[in-house]
Amino acid sequence: MTKRKISENCVKAINIIKKNGGLIRTSEAINSGIHPRNLYELRDSGELEKLSHGVYRLTEMKSASNPDFIIIGTRVPDAIICLVSSLAYHELTTQIPHEISISIPKDNKAPKIDYPPIKVHKFSFESYKAGIEDYIIDGVKIKIYNPEKTIVDCFKFRNKIGMDIVLEALKLYKKRMKFNHKKILEYAEICRVKKIIIPYIEANL
Repeated sequence: MTKRKISENCVKAINIIKKNGGLIRTSEAINSGIHPRNLYELRDSGELEKLSHGVYRLTEMKSASNPDFIIIGTRVPDAIICLVSSLAYHELTTQIPHEISISIPKDNKAPKIDYPPIKVHKFSFESYKAGIEDYIIDGVKIKIYNPEKTIVDCFKFRNKIGMDIVLEALKLYKKRMKFNHKKILEYAEICRVKKIIIPYIEANL
C-alpha cells in the first residue's frame, strides 16, 4: 500500500505507538489520547496494519516473527500457549498447528478472537499456573508452558491430540534437551497423570 500524507495528530499518534513498542490496542490508543479516527486514518494511509480486531501494528517495523502469538499475547494476556502449539515453539513436534492452543483457568470465560483461529483448553487453577515461562517475542510478552509441563499436558490430553504426537514429543525432548524426569513427574503429580507417565519415563531413563 502506498503511504500518503498524514495529519499532525496522526504523527503524534505514531510517536505514541512507537513508545508502546510499535503495537497498540484500540483501548490503549484511546487511553493514550489517540482518537479512533486517527487510527483509521493511519490504517488507510498504510502507516498501520490491522493484526486482529482492535490490534494495530506500525508497518515500518520489521516483519513479525510470530504474528499469531503477538495477537494472543496482546488480546488475551492471561492465556498460556499450550499443547501442540507449545510443542511447536519448543521444536518438540513435526506437526504444523493450524490453530493456536491456549489454556485458561477452568472458571474463566473463553475469549472470542476472529483471528488467529484458537483452541481453548480449560485447566484447573493449579495446573494452569504450573510451568509458565515468559518470552518476549517482537516486543510482546508471551506466556508459554515449559517443555516438561507441555509434555505432561499432552499426556493428559492424549485422547484429543493423539498418542503418536505425545510419544514423538517425548522422543524429541530426550534427543534435544536435558531429560529432567524429576520435573516431569512433579508436573504429572499436579496434573494427575503420574501413574500414566511413569512407565514412559522409566523406559527413557
